[in-house]
Amino acid sequence: MLNPGKKILVAIDGSPQSDKAAEEAVRLASVAGPPFKSKIYAILVIPGARAPSFTDFFPSPPATERPDWEEKRKRIFYVVEKAAAEAAVSLHVEVVYGEAADEILSFAEQEEIDVIVIGSSGVGRVKRALLGSVSSRIAQQARCSVYIVR
Repeated sequence: MLNPGKKILVAIDGSPQSDKAAEEAVRLASVAGPPFKSKIYAILVIPGARAPSFTDFFPSPPATERPDWEEKRKRIFYVVEKAAAEAAVSLHVEVVYGEAADEILSFAEQEEIDVIVIGSSGVGRVKRALLGSVSSRIAQQARCSVYIVR
């Protein structure tokens, strides 16, 4: 079980699995009680680079600079923001660009995260064997505890 005052990183992507992971992260953060509540970091990794590359023929603006971004952001982070507010848990939201597992692992190391909470991918055995999954890669490579929520 978590010791009081831990840093918890939850991977968010708007899927039902990430919503379950968000709820579980908030539950873990609030277990110790008010003086020792943990801090939650919710991270959304957007595939690709923030800036278009030289080879892009028709570059499009990054996802976070499009007109519909704020609406999408609210939908993606709705569950974690609502649960954290109801439990009075400190929440920091982060949006980064890149490969999901790499960015999550990098953020966890940079912020000295104590536990990563991530939803199970739900992909089949064959697809997972060929491509791997973000949750299994994080479980194998993280330097901290990993909690995979199904």
